[in-house]
Amino acid sequence: MADDADQDEAAPEPVIEGLTEDAGDGEEDPELEDMKRRVQEMEEEANKLKAMQQDLAADGDGGEEKKASETDEKSIYVGQVDYEATPEELQAHFANCGTINRVTILCDKFTGRSKGFAYVEFEDSAAVPAAILLDNSIFKGRQLKVSAKRVNVRGKGKGKGRGRGRGRGRGRRGKGYKGYRGW
Repeated sequence: MADDADQDEAAPEPVIEGLTEDAGDGEEDPELEDMKRRVQEMEEEANKLKAMQQDLAADGDGGEEKKASETDEKSIYVGQVDYEATPEELQAHFANCGTINRVTILCDKFTGRSKGFAYVEFEDSAAVPAAILLDNSIFKGRQLKVSAKRVNVRGKGKGKGRGRGRGRGRGRRGKGYKGYRGW
């Protein structure tokens, strides 16, 4: 058994083709140098990206929310709009209040028919009080409801998060309930 142990220690290490060890003369394989250079370039680029992301995070704290709230401050809700009304007609109705950026008439996504209300965005928030004065005005035979655009606050009005509603998972509904029979 001692002879087997001596033979294992004396066995030469396997040589893998294509890989050569550094001969000690200070020269490296050109492929290895190229890979090291590429890794260095990628690390530098990653550091640049991190710096750019930090700059954007510092500059743009809540930028999207600020933009949305500014737009909401310049907008009004118009209810009871005639179903055949066009944005151009609404723009003409509110033209005396100030410069209008956009008129949005909401439509049903399946039928394409107007839902009967719209939003008007002005260039300046000073036009909103003037537009609210047109509340109860007549437009195409209908009395308009005009108010400042309501801002939806995220997380408000969702209830207590009970899931799909009350009454699920209570077992039988009573002794006399037979379910929907459909005839």
